[in-house]
Amino acid sequence: MGPRALPRFLLVLLDCWASVSAQAGTTPVVTTEGLNSTKPVPTTLRPVLSSKPPEIPRASRPFFGPRPAPVTDVAALCVCDLSPAQCDVNCCCDPDCSSVDFSVFSACSIPVVTGDSHFCSQKAAVYSLNFTADPPQRVFKLVDQINPSIFCVHIINYKPALSFINPEVTDESSFDKLMKAPDGFSLNAGSDVSTRLDAPQTAKYEYGVHLQTSDSFLRFPSPLTSSLCTDNNPAAFLVNQAVKCTRRINLEHCEEMETLSMAYYSSPKILRVPGSGIEVPITVQSIIIRSLNKTLTRLEDTEILRVSKQGVLEAGHIKICTNVVLEVTYSLTYTDAGEVIKADLFLLLGAVSSAMVPLQQKFEIYFIQQNAKPVPLSGNPGYVVGLPLVAGFQPQKGSGIIQTTNRYGQLTLLRSTTEQDCLAVEGIRAPVLFGYNMQSGCKLRLTKALTCRLVAQKMKSLLKGQGFPDYVAPFGNSQAQDVLDWVPVYFITQTSHVKDSCQLPVALMVEVKWTKYGSLLNPQAKIVNVTANLISSSFPETNSGNERTILISTAVTFVDVSAPAEAGFRARPTINARLPFNFFFPFV
Repeated sequence: MGPRALPRFLLVLLDCWASVSAQAGTTPVVTTEGLNSTKPVPTTLRPVLSSKPPEIPRASRPFFGPRPAPVTDVAALCVCDLSPAQCDVNCCCDPDCSSVDFSVFSACSIPVVTGDSHFCSQKAAVYSLNFTADPPQRVFKLVDQINPSIFCVHIINYKPALSFINPEVTDESSFDKLMKAPDGFSLNAGSDVSTRLDAPQTAKYEYGVHLQTSDSFLRFPSPLTSSLCTDNNPAAFLVNQAVKCTRRINLEHCEEMETLSMAYYSSPKILRVPGSGIEVPITVQSIIIRSLNKTLTRLEDTEILRVSKQGVLEAGHIKICTNVVLEVTYSLTYTDAGEVIKADLFLLLGAVSSAMVPLQQKFEIYFIQQNAKPVPLSGNPGYVVGLPLVAGFQPQKGSGIIQTTNRYGQLTLLRSTTEQDCLAVEGIRAPVLFGYNMQSGCKLRLTKALTCRLVAQKMKSLLKGQGFPDYVAPFGNSQAQDVLDWVPVYFITQTSHVKDSCQLPVALMVEVKWTKYGSLLNPQAKIVNVTANLISSSFPETNSGNERTILISTAVTFVDVSAPAEAGFRARPTINARLPFNFFFPFV
């Protein structure tokens, strides 16, 4: 679109706005602003010709009740005016802009400014540019905008909802009146807002709730926007954290910094439950001193007072600050009812020289449930050779993995004995240990009176054991709720079809494929595939003797399928340089 077609385009826009305004029964106010003067220009809107009688919009029909009064004057609102006493580029509503500035504008960055969009009818300030005028002018129109949504505010009956409520400030004259107010709800006639004075306090800690102390909350320093320590970060209930942050210190005045002293972390008293008067003191369980040559010494209980405050020593021209807190570890014990009953503190103190400034501190907090036994793992995260495989089954689709409490009974094989009698050792199984290839077996004596079907079921139960798993954990610390991460057990049955024979399972071969996962410096063992192969053999239906002896066996094999590491090279960086949009201002 060229400059000559621009006036026609503006006339079409004016006709469109005139049509909308004529149908809605509103008359916009159009103002053009030149270089030195600002004067309103009256406009005559042409009605829209139509064969149908004009229909009054629903928002314009008369109604009962007050209209929502606009709180913000959209004509005086300019959200793109960011620079005081200076014209912002392409900001048509900026009062600091003149016609000289309009001549270099490309378009209005914000052409329409509206108020609250929830109202059915609201004022809208429309801005545009008239480049055909000499000098260029800004065109401003204030119109009534109709909200097409059926969910809009049509009648207002709650005045404070349109603005923030000014809080009532208590002074000497209103203090006595508030003291005589009854408990419960306090009614404010000016704002018609009910405020609950006696809000109930929760009787237990919940996940993520700040740990309260006798004066405020338990502070847990951590980095926020930078690596510097922020001391006003609250510790949250059941949120285990381990962070590192740096602190800028002056060795000459290190005695005055309370965040470097042991008392800053041991003096708070945690409330047993939020809002209660029962306090749980923080007990120092261990203090370790680290010297400048990195040697560690654990202090006895009688020497704790000696390191309770940091000090400054001078070794020639070098100043050393001693007994500085380097690491802090909180251990909080809680109950099932959400109560904190014990708080332990472990500290690492050390000497700091000018070569160690800025100082790096480490903070850690973890929670332990009372009377809860820790769950042993088979690795963290990868499997450890010699520990049992973690396995289980999924009772229904969408549920988690169900595991037995006996970690050595989740995936098992037959256990060989000297008697070699399968029925004598029934129920006694050997666990499958990661990295250990194993084979076991026994003998089963069968009489001629037993049917083939009964013998097949008995031998299959002997091979698989009770509760053969459907899934195996890929890592030694996999969670039971992460079902999609678990490796399914592929069960394969091999049979040999012979005429007039009985198919009996005689062997169960389990193959576990694993790979080395992660860094080459510390690879972790990860299981990627598990296959259980049930092998059946054919036996004749009739036998000359009265008894039959069958040898059954189980075996497990671990196969390393790790692929060799390949060297990778980073791609060359690409330069994506872009000039700002006003780089050639005011020449272009």
